[in-house]
Amino acid sequence: MEVIAITRNARMSAAKGRPLARECQGLPVSAALQVVEFSPRKAAGILKKTLLSAAANAKNNHGLDVSSLTVKTCVFDESVRIRRYWPTARGSAHPIAHRLCHCKVVLTDGKESK
Repeated sequence: MEVIAITRNARMSAAKGRPLARECQGLPVSAALQVVEFSPRKAAGILKKTLLSAAANAKNNHGLDVSSLTVKTCVFDESVRIRRYWPTARGSAHPIAHRLCHCKVVLTDGKESK
């Protein structure tokens, strides 16, 4: 059985979260939480929140044991961009794109569901 949790429109570039997401794939949930807990990156807070949400979904919605779950997929995808302009000399402006991202975590217990 697979359990999914998604954090949408986090105020961070997706490229900053991808290295941490790659470290967590294939690990048990407890080990992935330890990796995230001791990481100084901003992505660690977003990923921790999403991992805990997926674990809560597994326990409360599907009745699964959290200790037997592993991280099947952990992905940071790009979201929309907040577009702003920075005023510059002689009445012109430079565009600024604040990037946002989605964090998706899929947990599995290794068993196939019908």
